[in-house]
Amino acid sequence: MFGISDCFKKITMSSTLFIYKKYRFFFNSREEQRKHVHIATSEGTAKFWLEPIVSLADYYNISTKELNILMKIVEEKQNEII
Repeated sequence: MFGISDCFKKITMSSTLFIYKKYRFFFNSREEQRKHVHIATSEGTAKFWLEPIVSLADYYNISTKELNILMKIVEEKQNEII
């Protein structure tokens, strides 16, 4: 059995940073401390680390071509995201 406090630990808030074409760039509050950005489409998701360098952390159902495009966008917008 779990208490009400256990439910709150699992809740995260997501804030949209910006939308580019079909991609929503956002972050989740109450998540790990290493700076990163999430990207979602109706087809899949990706997560990029922002420090020490921009790099792909994880993805689901996004093509290599799209990941390369997203990497460039994150690199260009890195200072705005942080």
